[in-house]
Amino acid sequence: MNAAPNTRSRLGAAALAALMGLSAVAPAWAQTPNAVRLPALGEGASADLSVNQERRLGDAILREGRRDPAFLDDPILLDYIQQLYAPLLAAARQRGDIEPDIDSAFAWEIFLINDRSVNAFALPGGYVGVHLGLIALTTTSDALASVLAHELTHVTQRHIARSIAPQQQASLLAVAGLLLGVLAASRATNGGGIDGANAAIMGGQAAAIQTQLNFTRAMEREADRVGFGLLADAGYNTNGMAQMFEKLDLANRLNDTNGFPYLRTHPLTSDRITEARNRVLAAPMAPPLPTLRHAVMQARARVLMDPSAQGLARLSGESSSPAATDQIGARIAGALAASRLKDAPRAERLATDARAMAAALPARDTEAERALLLMHAELRQAAGDTRGALALLDTLAPSAPRSTMRAPMLLRAQLLLDLHRASPGAEAAPLRASTEALQTWVSEHPNDATAWERLAGTAEALGLSLRAKRAAAEARAVLGDLPGAIDRFRVAQQAARGAAGQQDFIEASIIDARLRQLMLQRRELQLEARGGGREGPP
Repeated sequence: MNAAPNTRSRLGAAALAALMGLSAVAPAWAQTPNAVRLPALGEGASADLSVNQERRLGDAILREGRRDPAFLDDPILLDYIQQLYAPLLAAARQRGDIEPDIDSAFAWEIFLINDRSVNAFALPGGYVGVHLGLIALTTTSDALASVLAHELTHVTQRHIARSIAPQQQASLLAVAGLLLGVLAASRATNGGGIDGANAAIMGGQAAAIQTQLNFTRAMEREADRVGFGLLADAGYNTNGMAQMFEKLDLANRLNDTNGFPYLRTHPLTSDRITEARNRVLAAPMAPPLPTLRHAVMQARARVLMDPSAQGLARLSGESSSPAATDQIGARIAGALAASRLKDAPRAERLATDARAMAAALPARDTEAERALLLMHAELRQAAGDTRGALALLDTLAPSAPRSTMRAPMLLRAQLLLDLHRASPGAEAAPLRASTEALQTWVSEHPNDATAWERLAGTAEALGLSLRAKRAAAEARAVLGDLPGAIDRFRVAQQAARGAAGQQDFIEASIIDARLRQLMLQRRELQLEARGGGREGPP
């Protein structure tokens, strides 16, 4: 089971796999004749890769990955994953697992990959990726959180730095390229284009490099042990880790056929399984129960990861399970699938049923109900009912935490843009308010490419030309397209010379400063590519 949207996204998603190869080989251009050495677990990671180098390496990989179609920014699912991840990160800081130099240097970013395979992975510099297939497989939020805890531990314990031996004759960009090439091959299937990619990256030192990219068994056991404590300290049910091991163990015994990359990057040994079970026995807890919110997110992941007509047709909106959470999950999955199949009446009916069933539960789950409302608004937008979608958003509680406001903020901005395009000048006041909300958001979250793109659209609609041009340039910079970002900033700079007014002066000053920063960054990357890079902050 290895179905990604297309050949390019399969290769791109592979480039974002964990820094542990499967049966992959290194590209010949990235090989070095030097012998490599994997340090012992107790050795200082800084002997191999400094904190700043590790962050720069992760940034280099993400610059490529963000442009791949498999890199998914789904605000609703991402909000859920971030809310599961945040307590783990806070617990790691509280426990002292994150040293101050790492805390300030690393990104601590979690992101999604639109792929149906069951996988999660850590990248250098504090990045953690999650495949939609993992969300779809897990039945409880605690089980999913146990995987996130394990991956976070790989980051906090510097396992990645320990796994990458120093390449004396290779720059960081060359190492990043090596990893991208190795990991592209690791996800390849027997398609014609993929076979060509495999042949292109064959090399004589594949086995040696493979050894360096795999986490050692000692590292995996340490990630299990520390991750278990992290899971408990973050307030999760530690039986979730046992649940996850049981699912992976079953998949392992059923002879996994490419659908479970996690089993190869994190091999299940009898020792690891036994130790996990003993830890649960030492601190017995009742098994975690499925929650409505997780069932809703499972449903969304299943629709997004298999957009084929056959896959969507299987999501009928019915479930054989008597559990209310499963029934509601099936309804919203059927609604999302019906919308993609252009059956708007059915989508509206199933979404309304799902929300009514959720509201009738004895124990209300406000976060799940909020997610269902957002999905309902999306369905109305897809059906062309823009005002109906806005009416749903208007019912959201304004007191929700700011961290959860990204999804409705982005959706509202798009809906208002849709109204403006249909009738220029309509809803000018709400559009301006939406633009200001986006501007505030990106000032606090400058790496949010989607928010920058949405801001570019709303600012342009309001006639704020400089702000729109700058936002479009910032979006390209976040996506790793430095040439495109520089070109857009130059256009904005030219436009700023004829602008007038205090606001335009501020925007022009920011544009000048950002252009200088990006040009310096491009020069440093060019120097890095020639092997003359210098150590410094990310």
